[in-house]
Amino acid sequence: MAARVVSPTGRGFLLLDAHPTGCFRSVADMVAQIPAPTGTEADPKVALVIGSSAGYGLAATLAGLRRHGIHGVGVAFERPPGRRTGTAGWYRTIATDAVAAEAGSDFTFVNADAFADTTKDEVLDLIAKRFGQLDFLVYSVAAPRRTDPRTGTTYASVIKPLGSAHTTRTLEFDSDGTPLLREVTAQPAGEAEAADTVQVMGGEDWSRWITALEDRKLLRSGFRTVALSYIGSSLTAAIYRDGTIGAAKVHLEQTARELDERLAAIGGRALTSVNGAAVTQASTAIPGIALYVSLLHAVLGDALQSPVEQSVRLWDQLTGAAPLDLDEQGRLRLDRWELDPDVQAAVAERWRAITPETIAEVADVDWFRAQFRGLYGFDVPGVDYAAPVDPDLEWPAPR
Repeated sequence: MAARVVSPTGRGFLLLDAHPTGCFRSVADMVAQIPAPTGTEADPKVALVIGSSAGYGLAATLAGLRRHGIHGVGVAFERPPGRRTGTAGWYRTIATDAVAAEAGSDFTFVNADAFADTTKDEVLDLIAKRFGQLDFLVYSVAAPRRTDPRTGTTYASVIKPLGSAHTTRTLEFDSDGTPLLREVTAQPAGEAEAADTVQVMGGEDWSRWITALEDRKLLRSGFRTVALSYIGSSLTAAIYRDGTIGAAKVHLEQTARELDERLAAIGGRALTSVNGAAVTQASTAIPGIALYVSLLHAVLGDALQSPVEQSVRLWDQLTGAAPLDLDEQGRLRLDRWELDPDVQAAVAERWRAITPETIAEVADVDWFRAQFRGLYGFDVPGVDYAAPVDPDLEWPAPR
């Protein structure tokens, strides 16, 4: 594909192209948030990050590489360049590979469906051949569907409330970038839809990864695994935590308890990590979340903790550099800053007061729009978007 000017096109919060240079710069900006390592790791740890190209999975990969010099494997499922550019995760993975090289880490990226048994076989073969055993597994997968490789059944996830319809307000932008306050009503999920969402977003695939690793004796003594989760505000609970996605998260947490019991035999742990709100490609699909996060940033400003800042805390706790911050249900909590009662009260006050006429003053819509477009490599400071760029770049080759 010849070099060309890449511009954002799409509808709503879905853009069809990604800007390679913008994606590279956004990864560099994330790395700049990560404190330098305190010293050279005498025995680098081996980690598997499933969902390493976007959102919290990307942040966890970068924090592990930069802060702790991890070796290992990152798994992502991204579209290569073709008629359109590659996906943003394609280019972010190329940039992350460069971070690994700079850190001197032996880290390999696999582009494949994490739900497939063939992917598990490929990744486990890599771990066995190159590293021997595994110290950590971070599971960060948000997917619209999952095909069970053992039955061939494809399940689709839905974002719906349970029990009754729910009307909420949400943030949108018109074609000129003007913020709009809309009301949307989500119909309740049927039993089959709710069950299918648990099949996609619950803990079954995470458990299968652990079982496959156990069967191959690839778990080192003291192995720790964490699946990333979210609870969020009462303002979004009806369609998130109390809805189909929340039911899947409950299943994920139950899976963590079951895995934790199994891993005790090798001195291991399995946990869920409740992260704070962030602008991600997954979260923008949830009605009400865009408005909520815009209000949250209007209240907190720079005190809103980025995925990278939270991932630094996550790794410090996983490695034992800091104590585990667990709640009464045994979940690791990285979201206490978000759910602070004073913060939630201030956000709720703005939520009640906002109108279509005051949205630009009450919510930080400019910040949110820049964050959303930045997920695709656009609106990133320091990038010349008028300059042609070659999007036809190769997936990182194993070193």
